[in-house]
Order: sequence, then C-alpha cells, then structure tokens
Amino acid sequence: PEWCSINHGVLLCDECCSVHLSLGRHISQIKSFKRSYWPPNQLNLIYEVSSNGANLVWEYGLLDPQNKVPRKKPSAKDALPVKADFIRTKYQQMAYINRVKDETNGIFEDLHLQLHSIARTDNVVTCLRFLSQGADPNFKNPETGTSSVHVAASRGQQNQIELLCIFGGDPAAVDSSGMSPEEHARANGYPDLADRLIELQYELTDRLTCFIGGKRPDHRFGQHIVLPELNENLDISDQALLARKKLQQLPDPLFEDLAMDVFDEVERRELNTIWHAQVDKALIPLHVVPFLPVNPAFSATRNQGRQKLARYGPKEFTTFIYDILNEVR
Repeated sequence: PEWCSINHGVLLCDECCSVHLSLGRHISQIKSFKRSYWPPNQLNLIYEVSSNGANLVWEYGLLDPQNKVPRKKPSAKDALPVKADFIRTKYQQMAYINRVKDETNGIFEDLHLQLHSIARTDNVVTCLRFLSQGADPNFKNPETGTSSVHVAASRGQQNQIELLCIFGGDPAAVDSSGMSPEEHARANGYPDLADRLIELQYELTDRLTCFIGGKRPDHRFGQHIVLPELNENLDISDQALLARKKLQQLPDPLFEDLAMDVFDEVERRELNTIWHAQVDKALIPLHVVPFLPVNPAFSATRNQGRQKLARYGPKEFTTFIYDILNEVR
C-alpha cells in the first residue's frame, strides 16, 4: 500500500485512497508513505495499529450476527463504485463499529474514563476503539484533573500520544495542578516525548510555514514561529492589503477557525499534488471535487468560505498564509 488513513490506522491502495480523499479530512486523514512528511513517532503508531488489528475496530459489525447492516466486504476484483459504497458506509457512517449501546451521558463519561485508564498502557488498538466509540481525549478525570494526554505523557506512551492528538487531544492543555503534558513527560524522564509534545502544539503553524517556506522550525531551540523570506512571492496589491486588515480584525475564535480551514486547504493541495505525481491518472481517476468537501459539523457560511480557498492562486494563497503566521507570531 502507498497510502494510509492515520486516524483509522489502515493502509490503502490507490483506488481506496481516491475514495477516502473524497470524504474530506474530517472523515479520513490521508498520508502518502512515499511523499508525505512523517514524524517518526507517528510512523511508529501506524505500524503498531495496522499490525495489530486496527481494521477490526472499523469492521466489528461485519463479524456480528446481530448487525442490522449486513454487508459483504468487497474483494479486490470488485468495481470501484462497489468499494466506494462500502468505504463510505464503513468510515463515513461508521456502520460497523462496536457502538455504545446506551448513549446516555453517564455511559459516555464511563467511556471517557476507560480511555483515561487505557492511555497509561501500550494497548493502542483498544484506545482506538474507545475513540471510535466517541471517547473524548480531552475529558479530565474529576478525581485527578488530568486528561488522557497527560496520563499517556506521564507514562511515556508515545503511540498513545500520537493517536490521542490525531483525534483532537490537546497537547498544550494544563491539568488541575497547572502542568502540561510536555511538563509531565519531562518530569517523568521522557525528554524525547516532551520535545514531540512541543512539536504537536505547533503542528498547524509548522505545516503552514513548511508549505510556503519549505522548512520547519526547530522547536528544540525555542524556534516556534518562523516567517520565511518571501518578499518577491508576496501579493502587495490593494486587495491583499485589505484582506490583511480584515484578518487583523477577526475575533480570536473566528481567526482560529480560519487558520484551521487554511490548514485543511494546504493539506488538500499537497495531497492533490502528491496524487498526480504518484498515481497513473489513466488507471485510477481521482473522484474528488477540486475544493474542500463539506463538513456537516460546520455552518453553511463556513463551508462556503472553506471552498472559496481553492480559488486562491499560488501567490495570493502564499500571502494569506504569511499574514496568518504573522498574526500568530
């Protein structure tokens, strides 16, 4: 396999990858083994979960005789539309996971606590199962005031940290005593994990910086936000100046949403470039719209704004990213 869905822990062929890309990053986070950037810890996680039955987390119902959505798993010889229908049912509808039977607040709190408990171990596939069922990686244990990320950090569980953060775990959150996961890791003798937790805090800005400048900051030396020298590549038109002024006036929550949307657009563009460099287009057509797919969790206005990002030309988009990084700094 040339591709991977990192939030599912499954390896993908070109055909299946084309379907996953059409689902959007909110459903499937895709990377190329050959051309994507891979932090070593994240690659270790994928090896661990894919080798230990991660796919069974998403296909539990196929083995359950009481499953109400009976479905035969497609074979490699089946047509792409058949595979695509199965993939959407499996990952978008999550029809085959082992769902929580009673979706009450009490049951979910118990699920959060189970995740909190398993995070101290190396059982990363069980952690994946809890996350697939809706466990919150940022839930804080009422007794200890720590999240699952704090627990994994204090026990040096690198794979758990990677998985929890892929599912939205906050690597910068502080516990009830004011300690961050990075501080927990360092205090317990895991300096490399502590350094990785700092990297995870700056994942968004690192990605944007690398996209427009080709380099990532070196966080080991306190280098967190770096503005590349792009004088000749920046848009200095009146329209760009007006856009910069509007950006500066955005309230923090809207600015954070916009930065995340730009992050998603960067990933879409990079994957599109990788796809065309890596796959024979005559053999495997890419069934993906040329803009960010709709995320049902977002408002119509935000989805429209996200899709308009695809209209930005290289210079305009580079300038927009530069302005975002400048505001963050």
